[in-house]
Amino acid sequence: MSIIEALILGIIQGLTEFLPVSSSGHLELGSYFLGVESENNLLFSILVHGATALSTIVIFRKDILQIILGLFKFQWNEETIFASKIVLSMIPVGLVGLLFEDQVEALFGGKILLVGCMLVVTALLLSFTYFNKNHEGEVTFKSALIIGIAQAIAILPGISRSGSTISTALLLGVNRERAARFSFLMVLPPIMGAMLLKIKDVAEAPSLASDIPVLSLVVGFVAAFVAGLLACQWMISIVKKGKLIYFAVYCGVIGILTVIGSLLF
Repeated sequence: MSIIEALILGIIQGLTEFLPVSSSGHLELGSYFLGVESENNLLFSILVHGATALSTIVIFRKDILQIILGLFKFQWNEETIFASKIVLSMIPVGLVGLLFEDQVEALFGGKILLVGCMLVVTALLLSFTYFNKNHEGEVTFKSALIIGIAQAIAILPGISRSGSTISTALLLGVNRERAARFSFLMVLPPIMGAMLLKIKDVAEAPSLASDIPVLSLVVGFVAAFVAGLLACQWMISIVKKGKLIYFAVYCGVIGILTVIGSLLF
């Protein structure tokens, strides 16, 4: 992987992790068109996902600190309740990751027809929120579980994690700002868990990372982190203003073009 390829893929990861356009789908497309074999870049994947997780922590550092301090009070308070909802939302994606890991991994690796179809699904989901104007509610335990199921479905390349979770929250009547906050915070534990599993894979098979230049890894990490900071703040603003319909159009167009391209070439 060259420095330019690492820079491009890092920016793609940082931007699309937060914008509702599917980071996995865009990374698959980016790797495909750059001729980079994504399945052989496990260490790079760990670093860029770690970079976007770090950007989330930076943006929501006050919220995270407040939650941690609240947990150490050992009371059934607002922070404990919020953390419990986060844990509940993790169950579906955790079950999918543990029970269907091999099947999920088989969906990646240049299957751009699937990516295109799932981008169209993302476009439809984002479009539905445009017609739902009831956004005044809280994240309940029931809605946290449903949002968690949406996150599990977003494992499919082309289904946007942020798009599916935020859209689901909005369709359930959750306040826009609360929907964005919950969506971005709920992904941190699964990302950390997935990173630990990938680190274990690299430790067991060092050859998976041996051919990646250190400078490319550094460039990819920095690019993903900076792009993630910008995209996270931008996405929060977009959700507050109710502008997800523009990304629905984008995902629809890219998805249809990807499907056509995969069938013709």
